[in-house]
Amino acid sequence: MVLLLTLPGYAATPDNTLAAQANDPATRQGMAALVRAQVLLDRAHFSPGEIDGRAGSNQRRAVRGYQQARKLKVTGELDEATWTSLNQDAAPALVTYTLTADDVGQPVASIPEDMMAQATLSSLAFESIEEALGERFHISPALLKALNPNADFSKAGTPLQVPNVASLTALPKAASVVIDKSDSTLGLLDANGALIAQFPVSSGSEKDPLPVGHWKIVGVAENPTFHYNPKLFWDADPAHAEAKIAAGPNNPVGTRWIDLSKKHYGLHGTPEPSAIGKAQSHGCVRLTNWDVERVARAVSPALSVTMQE
Repeated sequence: MVLLLTLPGYAATPDNTLAAQANDPATRQGMAALVRAQVLLDRAHFSPGEIDGRAGSNQRRAVRGYQQARKLKVTGELDEATWTSLNQDAAPALVTYTLTADDVGQPVASIPEDMMAQATLSSLAFESIEEALGERFHISPALLKALNPNADFSKAGTPLQVPNVASLTALPKAASVVIDKSDSTLGLLDANGALIAQFPVSSGSEKDPLPVGHWKIVGVAENPTFHYNPKLFWDADPAHAEAKIAAGPNNPVGTRWIDLSKKHYGLHGTPEPSAIGKAQSHGCVRLTNWDVERVARAVSPALSVTMQE
């Protein structure tokens, strides 16, 4: 019997062909093509955010940035010239990863939404192994399970098909950072002003607008604790008090805090990678945890950060 996998919005695909199709440079149509494109864009440092196999806004942003950097016609579409350029990266889009005892044995726990309840936890860890693997391989847990419909995620030794993003090439140090509110992107520029990497972001809202202007990076905190002050949040519960939220990937500011010269503002991660580029923030600039970690390695104190409409 041929087993079929389904993902909302896509036709069923035989489970033994999807990975092969995604790894085929000739693939141009369907879910496998979208997975391939998103992995190749991510490997080129033009992040689609969470790799989800969908032709959404984050993919279009990534394609536009890639086309601009490669001096291709900027359409946001996966045209033939863009496919040809992307496929200069000959590495497979998907590779096999085998679950380890550490993977299946890591602590997981449900994270409450209430900040006061979060403050009682010793760690803001992952809520499931699928979430942990999703962050490691930059993939939505739903697509990870769709790629591996028969996998036992609780058993060490289980082979999985995952995006080939574990060993990305290191970015050079950036000369400046530009955050564009209109496009919901963060760009890293070289000394000549050329775009060398781009990431989707959530930045500001009507009540907490992005602080347009020129700022400086002050420093980077790894696995930060979050100092919650309800006075700084217009929608905070009036019963809330100041609290310290423990570090972890599901911490409100994720795994990195890049501090800015604008008081109370920074570039940081998020516990909700699927919302990046699609939801507003409380004024700061949010990225997926894996993207903010790449940005953190490419910046340094005193670097210029321009925030523009």
